[in-house]
Amino acid sequence: MSGILKSLENEQDIKVMDAVDNPEKLYDILLRKEVDVLVMDIRMNDYNGIELTKQITHEFPNTKVIILSGYNFEEYVRSAFKAGAKGFIAKENSINKLADAIRKVNDGKTAISISLTDPTYSENRLTETETKVLHNIAKDMTNLDISLSLGMSKRTVEHHVSTIIQKLNCFSRVGAVVEGIKRGIIDPFYSKS
Repeated sequence: MSGILKSLENEQDIKVMDAVDNPEKLYDILLRKEVDVLVMDIRMNDYNGIELTKQITHEFPNTKVIILSGYNFEEYVRSAFKAGAKGFIAKENSINKLADAIRKVNDGKTAISISLTDPTYSENRLTETETKVLHNIAKDMTNLDISLSLGMSKRTVEHHVSTIIQKLNCFSRVGAVVEGIKRGIIDPFYSKS
C-alpha cells in the first residue's frame, strides 16, 4: 500500500489526505475532513470492504468510494457497485489506472478495470437459484432443509450444491461458503436465524 500512496502523492492534481488500516480511524477522518474520493481495500483487517462501502456511502453520501481488490471476480464488482461504490480497480492494474479512476469518479463517472461481459467471468457465475442455495448453506441448513425451504427435491438441491462447489473451485460446503464470502456473493455477517 505504501507504494500506491507514494505514487498517488506524485500526481499533482490528487491530494492524498491520509491512509488508515482500520474502520475506526477511517470514520474519525470522515467525520473531521471532507473526503471527495475514498480508495478502500476490499479487505481491511477483519472487515469486509463491501459492507463498509455500504455504510460509508449511506452515512457520507458526498464521499465517493473506489474499491481496490486483489480478487478480480465479477461477483465482487457487482456487490461493490450494489453497495454504492463508484469504482472497482484490480490491484494488478498500474498506478496510472488508479489515478485515472480517482479522476473519473471525482468527476461523477464510474471506473472499472474488468469487463463484466468477459466470458471467463460469467461462465463460473452462480445462477440465482445457486446463490439462494449457497445462502442457505451459509445458514448451516442441510440439503433436506434447503429442499423444503426452496420447494425443490433433495436430489435437485444436491445437484446445485455439487455445481456450486465446482463453480467456486473448492472441495466442500464449508469451502463454498468461505469462497462465497471472499467473492462477495454472500454477506460474511449472514444471519443464522
